[in-house]
This record gives sequence, C-alpha cells and structure tokens, in this order.
Amino acid sequence: MKILIMNGPNLNLLGKREPDVYGNISFEAYFSRLQQTYTDCELSYFQSNHEGALIDKIHEAGFSYDGIVFNAGAYAHTSVALHDAIKAVNTSVVEVHISNIHAREEFRHKSVIAAACKGTIAGLGLFSYELAIDFFLKTGKSLTK
Repeated sequence: MKILIMNGPNLNLLGKREPDVYGNISFEAYFSRLQQTYTDCELSYFQSNHEGALIDKIHEAGFSYDGIVFNAGAYAHTSVALHDAIKAVNTSVVEVHISNIHAREEFRHKSVIAAACKGTIAGLGLFSYELAIDFFLKTGKSLTK
C-alpha cells in the first residue's frame, strides 16, 4: 500500500516551533520512525509552505496512491482550493492535526477541508499520523472515497 503524508505551512519547524503545542521532535526524525514501524507499506513524505505546491501534490498523488494523510496546518481553516483539490481526486484523504484545534483559538475550530476528507484526527500529537495510517492499512481504503 502506498501512503503519502503531507504537511502544510510551518510544519517544517516541528521540534523548534512552540514545543509545548507541537512537541520537540522534527518531522523528519518522526517520519524515519514511521518508516521503521510500517514496513508493510510504502510511505512518502511531502511538506510545503505554499498552497499551490500542496494542491499540485494532491493532484499528482490523488490517482496513484492508496491514501493521503494530510496536515494542512493553517490552510485547513482557510483554503477552499485545497478542499476542491481533495474533492477532485480518487484517493481518500485523512486530515490530521497535532493539536486539538477545538481547544485553541476560535478561528481554528472550523476546518474547510474536513468535508472533503474521509475523516479527521486531531489533538493526539504525532500519534494522529499513526492512527491515520492504521485506518488505511486496516480498512483497505484504496483509491476510493
């Protein structure tokens, strides 16, 4: 099974940025651990601070990957374009958030991409990514919404 993990803006600073909210491990180090744990699937990773690059990656992976795990960062709350890109592809997307977006500032309480996604996992730290991967592996959701 091929699964793409995508991170949006500012997530390149994990391990440095607000460690009380996001933890103190870089995503690259965490991704290495994921690859060691999930040896039965092909994991890929993409991060960008640019909305258009994220849209392009969804278009690229959305017809050939079995699942996309997507932490859109702040774009989750603002990007109709990402919502539309997710709707346009065949591959299911699980939205993840490291922090509990409902326990934060009011503007973070609503995700505009959530309705286009298969589901949302929030507030469980980096473990949110593992739960999303497990969803794809255990349900066999492959190239279907």
